[in-house]
Amino acid sequence: MVLWYNDVEDAGLPSFKTLAKTIQHHYLGILNFFNNRSTNAAAESFNAKIKDLGTR
Repeated sequence: MVLWYNDVEDAGLPSFKTLAKTIQHHYLGILNFFNNRSTNAAAESFNAKIKDLGTR
């Protein structure tokens, strides 16, 4: 993974830099999915329901 980041930096393409930052920001969640096959979808759904109640 580190080598990919280095290649992205060397390429100088803004879209890939954005992708690299996104992956870096969500790195632990991505690893959690591959290690445990679990996501935070249930928590996100619950948060959406709370926000929906707040707008009514």
